[in-house]
Amino acid sequence: MRFRDMSDKEIINVSEGKRLGVLGQTDLEINEENGQIEAFIIPSYKWFGLVKEGEETKINWKSIRKIGEDMIMIDTELMDS
Repeated sequence: MRFRDMSDKEIINVSEGKRLGVLGQTDLEINEENGQIEAFIIPSYKWFGLVKEGEETKINWKSIRKIGEDMIMIDTELMDS
C-alpha cells in the first residue's frame, strides 16, 4: 500500500475508543536502512488545528491492528512493545 492511499484515513485507538488524528497531518519516522515506516508521530493541535502545541503521540507500526477503507485502527497496549 502506498502512503498516498492512506493519507486521509483517521487514526482510531481501539483500546480507548478515541480518535487520534488524520494520517495526512502526521509525521513519519522512517528506517533509513530499509525505507520502512517505523512510526507515525501525531502532533497536538489547538486553535482549530492551526497551531501545534504540547506533546506528540508516537504510534509504532507494530501497534496497527487494521487498515480499513476509512480508518487505521491501533492498539495502544502494543505501543511500547
